[in-house]
Amino acid sequence: MQSLFLWLCNKKNVITSTSMQRSPTPQDFAYQNEILQGVSRTFALTIPQLPEKLRDVVGNAYLLCRIADTIEDEATLTTEQKCYFSDQFIQVVEADKDAGSFAKDLFPLLSDQTLEAERDLVKNTDRVIRITHHYNDNQKKALARCVRIMAKGMANYQEKETLNGLPDQAAMDDYCYYVAGVVGEMLAELFCDYSTEINQNRDELMDLSVSFGQGLQMTNILKDIWDDQQRGACWLPRETFLRSGFDLSDLKPGYNDAGFEAGLAELIGIAKGHLENALKFTLLIPAHEKGIRKFCLWAIGLAVLTLKKINKNRNFSHGDQVKISRRSVKATILLTNAFVSNDKLLKLLFYSTAKRLPDSSIHEKILS
Repeated sequence: MQSLFLWLCNKKNVITSTSMQRSPTPQDFAYQNEILQGVSRTFALTIPQLPEKLRDVVGNAYLLCRIADTIEDEATLTTEQKCYFSDQFIQVVEADKDAGSFAKDLFPLLSDQTLEAERDLVKNTDRVIRITHHYNDNQKKALARCVRIMAKGMANYQEKETLNGLPDQAAMDDYCYYVAGVVGEMLAELFCDYSTEINQNRDELMDLSVSFGQGLQMTNILKDIWDDQQRGACWLPRETFLRSGFDLSDLKPGYNDAGFEAGLAELIGIAKGHLENALKFTLLIPAHEKGIRKFCLWAIGLAVLTLKKINKNRNFSHGDQVKISRRSVKATILLTNAFVSNDKLLKLLFYSTAKRLPDSSIHEKILS
């Protein structure tokens, strides 16, 4: 019995010492930068703004989250398969399973419904993971924790994915935490690891980080209502709309209803409150850390502009109708860059832009 135990330990050590502990190559880093362009235009734009010591680890973190998300979104996988591969991927990130074996098992099961860049990312999981495993202990712990919570959380929500929405705002908050709030926590951890000066505000940053993630995620949920519906999902809270006299089971593109628009307005107000917290989070970053501030501010600015478009077109029937223009993106970048170190002007810019957005009945609770 003892010899079998030792054999298993040695076998595991063999795997760890070969495929999982190899140092990343220049080609691995080149692949990471290239695939980032394919799977996310937004992050491919914002991540290069970060200080050099943060760019690679934040980019790597995003790709890990993208792999977890690809598992959740693959329409041909059963719930059982999604739970299985999510668990396998957690083990890959935590260095308990070989990344190559994981990719070899999952890649053939991905359908044409998954973007080509995402399929390629899964196929090259070992390249991404080699980079993951070369970071310092604090960074690896932050990345592994994020993936573990995200993957388990998304797998749990697979059975709740229906066109009837989530039960209430609390359920929506939980979902947003699993897919975005935990990312906010991870970013706060990485920023604090990067700078002892930033780490002095650690407690406040961690308190605000979940809200930061939720503000961005709620904006995405509202923008993607109709895309999600096409694939059989709705992440809106039923209770919120029922209070306004609308049943989410009646939701159809182009169907105008005052009750639906009232419920949408309440969610816009909640998202706005979370984005205010995102601004507070950003202003806790020292003014001289312009790269980190830009990374945060660009995301906040684009989210506020998206909420404005949704608010003006509450009866929109397609995501393209609330997509912000390239001109608006450029203007957001120029203004935030100009004011990046000036807290007063950044606050003025935020509140003037968000001025006509509705407030929520729980607005004050969000900000407390």
